[in-house]
Amino acid sequence: MNIINLLFRLYLTLNATSLILVVYLVKEKKVINGWSCYFAGLPNYISYILYFAVTILLTFISLLLSNKLADDNIEDEKGKSSIREIEQANNAYLPSYLGYFFVALSIPHCDALIFVFVVLFLFTFLSQTHYFNPLFLVFGYHFYYLTTVTSIKIFLISKRNLKNPSGLNFPNLKRINDFTFIDKDKQ
Repeated sequence: MNIINLLFRLYLTLNATSLILVVYLVKEKKVINGWSCYFAGLPNYISYILYFAVTILLTFISLLLSNKLADDNIEDEKGKSSIREIEQANNAYLPSYLGYFFVALSIPHCDALIFVFVVLFLFTFLSQTHYFNPLFLVFGYHFYYLTTVTSIKIFLISKRNLKNPSGLNFPNLKRINDFTFIDKDKQ
């Protein structure tokens, strides 16, 4: 594993777990009004919008950085698609992600938040299987499980609407880890 890939995976993990921090800040009514005289008098919702905008910006940056990942392919040697089955994964992870929100809403103190965030961050990073970030949906990406003809299940992040496994081609595929890829083709 090269250092760029490791840093990118750490960054994706931060993005995937960062909304728990936003929910906690909103719940605790932490606002930027008191940070300096420039922000005095701003309504609280401006702080909340800013927190959410930062997570969207970080996700956008991760999508830009994904262009620097190593190219890869999942086609057979003969140029044919090795995908046997496609399964949409958008809805499969949303309930788990919403669980993060409920955790953030129930955490009473900042030190408990830090502990829970670190644990979730570690589990997400060490799972090395998925980097599900619902904010990718904002940028038009979808999540899929692809099963190869050799029964290997791959997690794919793509803007394309995949339905039929026959004839699939991924000319601009980037490898995040052994089982997770991002398709940079915009078809």
